[in-house]
This record gives sequence, C-alpha cells and structure tokens, in this order.
Amino acid sequence: MTSVFIDGAVGTTGLEIGDRLAGRGDITLIRLSEERRRDADARAEALNAADVVILCLPDEAAREAVALIENPQTRVIDASTAHRTAPGWVYGFPELEPGGREAVAAAKRVANPGCYPTGFLALVRPLVRGGLLDPGALLSVNAVSGYSGGGKALAARFEDERDPEHIDTAFRAYGLGLGHKHVAEMRAHAGLAHAPVFLPAVVNTYRGMIVEVPIHLGQAGGSVVRLRDCLAAAYAGSATVTLNRDPHAELFVERQAGTDRIELFVFGEDRHGQARLIAALDNLGKGAGGAAVQNLNLMAGLPETAGLRL
Repeated sequence: MTSVFIDGAVGTTGLEIGDRLAGRGDITLIRLSEERRRDADARAEALNAADVVILCLPDEAAREAVALIENPQTRVIDASTAHRTAPGWVYGFPELEPGGREAVAAAKRVANPGCYPTGFLALVRPLVRGGLLDPGALLSVNAVSGYSGGGKALAARFEDERDPEHIDTAFRAYGLGLGHKHVAEMRAHAGLAHAPVFLPAVVNTYRGMIVEVPIHLGQAGGSVVRLRDCLAAAYAGSATVTLNRDPHAELFVERQAGTDRIELFVFGEDRHGQARLIAALDNLGKGAGGAAVQNLNLMAGLPETAGLRL
C-alpha cells in the first residue's frame, strides 16, 4: 500500500488526480480537513508522512513545500512549473525517451510536464533524436485548449457570468508577450537550439487540447511517411501515446477530452514540401492529472496505466 498526500487537493489538477485514485485498493490518501490544510504544522506532517507527495500548487508554494520535506523516504511529483528544467529532477514524461519509465520509477523527485509541452514534445523530440529534424530548426507552436488550460484567472473569467469581463467569445488568444513559462521546458526537453514561437489560445469549452507544429519537409526528413514512421517507432507498444495515420481524421479540441491518452498525427503531402504535426490530448488528463497518476504508478511499482482513463 502506497500512501499519497496531494498538496493542493482542492484545485483543478488535485481534484483530477483524486478522482483517478478514488477507490483504488493499492493507494491510501492522506487527507487534511480545510482547517488543517491551513495549519503549517499539519501540512508539514502530512508532507513527511507520505510515501509520495503530489504538489498541485503555484510555483513558489511548490518550492516551499519541497523545502518542508525532511523525510528522506518521501518522494515528490511536482505538477507546477517550478522544477521542470531543474537539476536533480526527472522529467515525468515516461514515453519521451528510451529508459524514461525506468528513470521515473527510480526517481525521488519527478517534475510533471506541462500540458502544451506534452503535445509539442511528443511530436518534436523523437524527430530531433532520430535525426529527422534539425535541432537548429526555427519552429512555431500553434495550440488551442479548453479554457481550463489558460490558468486559474482566465478560467474564472470564462465561468463567472457576473464578472464584467466574463468571456463568452469562441476563441481568445493569450500569451501575446511571447514570454510564456512553458517555452523553456519545450526547448530544453526537445533538444532545440532555439526556443519555439508559442501561440496559445483558449476556446469556450472546459477541457481538451490541440497542439500543432508546422514544418518544412526540407528541414525534417523530407518525407511525411518517414515522419510518421519515426513517431510510430518511438511510441510502439504505448497504451497512452499513439499515432493515427488516417489522412482524413477530423480534429477538434475535445477529441481526447476526458481521457489520459495523446493522439499524434502527421498531415501533408511530399509534393507540397510541408507537414503539420498535430497532437490531441486532454489538458487535464495526459496534460496534468493523468500524467501525475501515471508517474505515481511507476514510482510505486504498480501497473503503469492503473486508474487511467484509456
């Protein structure tokens, strides 16, 4: 039996994780009442009592929580941005690199990937590693998420009809300053020399995500079939990451909403010299709560997909 404390259990990601762990006989959740959650001593006690702590907190609060852990046996999964490129932390995308599952399973500290980077990296990293995409390529990332992927403040504006800035529009671009916190994570774990231009937007639906990377075939293997074959080989046997070869597949934001899967596509024809690499996932599933549970399963020596929505 593995004891787990979700610090930030009442937030969006914490609730998603709790739902996936509910009723499992191989996990014991350490729970704090609302009053005790506000008690620093009670929280520190829970952090040190758990076999695995999952942090669903803002970045600075996540760093503070890690500093409170004195028990050398307590292992951590951080769902914030705080440690995704930090030394000593294993990046929690088990399928991304050869040996990734073993690295997560052995880790004391695991940084859960961001939702947008999950889609971007699933597409780009195997191509860079396989020599089909130049690490010096100048890339852009067009990404659209359900409004829960836009952060707490933006989601609140979508949901609160009493808010004078309530959003009832179908599409809203954001991150226009081009300094989004996910960019460093994308560059580092893709193995790129240059940061991609990141173009996020949210739409008026709660969950789901489409991430697209347009490329010129001249800088990426020269063939759509070669790109598809590379991605298929990278994720062969995976229950959570799959390649869809259907050139007529219909894409929409909610295609993988409610699941913990990520579905990859390569659209294009060689004669046009261009391709569209596209990932469909749930920003709250494989992009957040589902990924954390998958990492927890590996760290606890449990079946990797236990509790996942596949």
